[in-house]
Amino acid sequence: MKRPDQYPNWPEGYRCIVLDTVDSTMAEAARRARDLDYPTWIMAHEQTDARGRRGRAWENPKNNLSATLLLKPLCTAQLAAQHSFVAANALLEALSLYIDRRKITLKWPNDVLINGGKVAGILLESSGRGPFVDWLSVGIGVNLSYAPSVPDATFPPVSLAGEGGEPVPSADFLVALATAFATQEKKLDAMGFGRIREDWLKHAAKLGDTITARTATETIEGLFDTIDKDGNLVLITAKGPRAIPAADVYF
Repeated sequence: MKRPDQYPNWPEGYRCIVLDTVDSTMAEAARRARDLDYPTWIMAHEQTDARGRRGRAWENPKNNLSATLLLKPLCTAQLAAQHSFVAANALLEALSLYIDRRKITLKWPNDVLINGGKVAGILLESSGRGPFVDWLSVGIGVNLSYAPSVPDATFPPVSLAGEGGEPVPSADFLVALATAFATQEKKLDAMGFGRIREDWLKHAAKLGDTITARTATETIEGLFDTIDKDGNLVLITAKGPRAIPAADVYF
């Protein structure tokens, strides 16, 4: 079986490490961060201790995609956070090779939906002591063939195959995702976050509708107006516009 970086369309300048089993690709990226000098995708056929946002468990068995991209972007933590939107745009482009893109929406801050169900999640982690991050990990899990059971989930997990998408091996999908991510990264470098933001908003779930954002301290309801230049969620509430940097969103 060919490694993803042995495919002819693998993006130039990116490396790839493929593991049979690992606790989590995010943990593996942190262990290897000091020694890796090139942008590197770390893919595992199976994770035993995968996690999502805020430490939540993320089930990613064999035949789904479990991967982390390790970067050294030489930027502030605030700018590094823009890669969540880069990754979301890349996921949309990769998924649209296998299913009608009109079925795909992007849910702030870090989920991808197909027909309203969660098909993919994005997790960012970074490390740095000064004004710049030393490294950034972009973790991505995609339900390609299997949707795990999550009782009482607000956005029930779905799989690409289960929603009528074409079957695709995880290695092939990683090639499509890595290629799309490299393209989005070039857009970010050449045109800035404004272009990434514009592309993301074209596919934003519930844009213009009333939604609910729950932070650690309050619940905010309002009209989903936009995301701002820093990627914050902007809601039009009864008391005026609110920019929300972090929250769980419900609709």
